[in-house]
Amino acid sequence: MSFDPSRFKREERIGYNLIAARYAEGAALREGLNAALLEAAELRPGQAVLDLASGPGVLAREAARRVAGGLVVASDIAEGALAEGRRRAAEGAILFAAADAERLTFRDAAFDRVLCGLGLMFFPDVPRALAEMRRVLKPGGRAVFSVWGEAPRAPLVDCALQCIRRILPPPRAERLSPFRFGEAALLEQTLAAAGFADVVIHAHALDCAFASPQAYWQAFRDLAGGAAAGLSRLPEAMLARLGEEVAQELAPYRRGAGYALGSDVLIAAGRRV
Repeated sequence: MSFDPSRFKREERIGYNLIAARYAEGAALREGLNAALLEAAELRPGQAVLDLASGPGVLAREAARRVAGGLVVASDIAEGALAEGRRRAAEGAILFAAADAERLTFRDAAFDRVLCGLGLMFFPDVPRALAEMRRVLKPGGRAVFSVWGEAPRAPLVDCALQCIRRILPPPRAERLSPFRFGEAALLEQTLAAAGFADVVIHAHALDCAFASPQAYWQAFRDLAGGAAAGLSRLPEAMLARLGEEVAQELAPYRRGAGYALGSDVLIAAGRRV
């Protein structure tokens, strides 16, 4: 099975356009993670900030509150998700620009900070995307990323994916793993190879509670772009079967009347020399 980057991006675009409103409405699930990423970015009033893989601009809206008098640009390949973000943002607070992270349309040294929350692992050509981020950063500017940790330590995503792999036939085209940068050493090596200096990585514990397996399953579907596109094409009977499988997969995470899933996310920051 070969990897087709154009097809992969097309599915991601379709998926994130499809779930844009629900992704934005589920922002509370990731509130602590977003706050940790923004702290690592060391934002200051007046700065120019680019938020890549922004979707409906959840992270961008928080950044805009911290750079009063500055500029925040939310960018994504999913134009429908950006439209949802524009609808939710205060007028004039954020600029929304559809762009591929591997081919950014911004001038050199335009931004003080580049943010990328849970997006880097879904860029087919990571070295090219990182080179573009360095290009648009001012000298001394910081790029900050969050990525899922290793699969066994990220059940928020892995539980659903395990069920999908067991029940559904293999995909026709290879997909990028959400855990591909789950090892801190690999992530650090990748950022250093791209020319970022003073790379710092720390783990953030993302703790999520769900009242039922159905609530977890819906949260996953509201978070996973490309997977959401594929799931939307399944018949209701198959979706119901997946929901039943999820209930069994979640059994080890039962806590009282609900379910608690703690997942590791790596937050990395690097500086353009």
